[in-house]
Amino acid sequence: MIDLLKLQNGSDIRGVAAEGIADEPVNLTQDAVNLIGQAFVKWLSDKSGKPATELKIGVGHDSRITADLMKDAFIAGAGAAGANLYYCGLVSTPSMFMTVVFPEFAFDGSVMITASHLPFNRNGLKFFNPNGGLEKADIKEILTIAKTLEIAECNKPVVECDSLSAYTKSLQEKIKAGVNAEDYEKPLKGLRIVVDAGNGAGGFFVEKVLAPLGADTTGSQFLEPDGMFPNHIPNPENKQAMEAIKQAVLANNADLGIIFDTDVDRMSAVLPDGSEVNRDAIIAMMAAILAKDYPGSTIVTDSVTSDRLTDFLENELHLVHHRFKRGYKNVINESIRLNKEGVVSPLAIETSGHGALSENYFLDDGAYLAVKILIATALAAKEGKKISSYIEKLAKGFDEREFRMKIFTEDFASYGQEVLKAFEARAKEAGYDVAPNSYEGVRLSFHSENVQGWVLLRMSLHDPLMPMNMEGVREGDCEKILEIVKELLKGFDKLDI
Repeated sequence: MIDLLKLQNGSDIRGVAAEGIADEPVNLTQDAVNLIGQAFVKWLSDKSGKPATELKIGVGHDSRITADLMKDAFIAGAGAAGANLYYCGLVSTPSMFMTVVFPEFAFDGSVMITASHLPFNRNGLKFFNPNGGLEKADIKEILTIAKTLEIAECNKPVVECDSLSAYTKSLQEKIKAGVNAEDYEKPLKGLRIVVDAGNGAGGFFVEKVLAPLGADTTGSQFLEPDGMFPNHIPNPENKQAMEAIKQAVLANNADLGIIFDTDVDRMSAVLPDGSEVNRDAIIAMMAAILAKDYPGSTIVTDSVTSDRLTDFLENELHLVHHRFKRGYKNVINESIRLNKEGVVSPLAIETSGHGALSENYFLDDGAYLAVKILIATALAAKEGKKISSYIEKLAKGFDEREFRMKIFTEDFASYGQEVLKAFEARAKEAGYDVAPNSYEGVRLSFHSENVQGWVLLRMSLHDPLMPMNMEGVREGDCEKILEIVKELLKGFDKLDI
């Protein structure tokens, strides 16, 4: 029997749903999803105070090969538990949250069947209620309930609904109002925008957002849903994926390139000259776009952002950079916390391309980020400028590296904390600049003539690993930082350095 609790992946559920990769047995079975469907209804009924028979739940999925199997299993379980089910078809993750918000649907909850950018054999579930995406504790509670249940079947009729059109209509209206063009209905006329959907769920953005607004989408690629992802992994952090959209932009003389992950909750962009707007640059771009409307506000990011970004945010845009923990829910929740305390924080964003805005329910929505960049592109064009003008003062990176060091001991969490404690103490003793406000791991900065750059050593969120990110300002700086790190980690023989 599969341990359902092991399917938890932070604030969602993920597992192997199909055969096809050696040594990866299926653990997200149809039976497991049936139980999870029942458990979600019971959990939602308890939280909302509504009887199960009054609950309305939306179900959608991305292009994965197991989408239909998982959808059918979830609907069977949730229907058996008494809920009323609404099937939304092939959609994006953010649009499934909107089915809870939009008055024409007003669902009590929704589920998106997706495993983001993971390989073809994986799948998973992301849940929403009116408060937003469920938290880690909520997922644990649902899986705990599921363990107490038995498989149940239901032939209750399912209502089909076109939630995606309502969602894309809202994106269109946002662009029209934001650009306020002379030809109000065609605010993107004269712009060539290339989209790469990676054969995920994001192809709709061309047909349902860009084309109706007058954009020339010549050169857009991999828009057809294909869960085997034959062209490249739909992941803005993947080098092959970014190279694909870069080449499409250059070949078609595009004004902007947009690339989505599988379920469209992440995005990155490419400028007309082929420059990639990802990692630090996508954060800088979004902050620059928002700076005018939120002067002096606080931008919350994950922990692996560069000192270059901090300099740009604080000294060029005159914003506050609040570098927090990795994990998109961590970043979002921190920004929400700051706003509740009276600190204006309009943006929570990771280097991965997960970005959430206060003006958009703090939903990590790749299509909404794309909308903000499209508005900025059109407004810049009105003034005879390029979108690149927003980040022209962001210093270029020279050498960035990431290492993932294994910990060879069962109690890896405790061992990792010992490593971090010693690493920080030794660094201070050696006179290195230790960041005073690291919310995750230990961060060192180097400003001497001999070495310039930074390094962050931290624990993985889930695995027996210590990731280490670093950036050197000049040639040879990363090698020097590596030697310093090795010296500071001497004696920890269970850490694979």
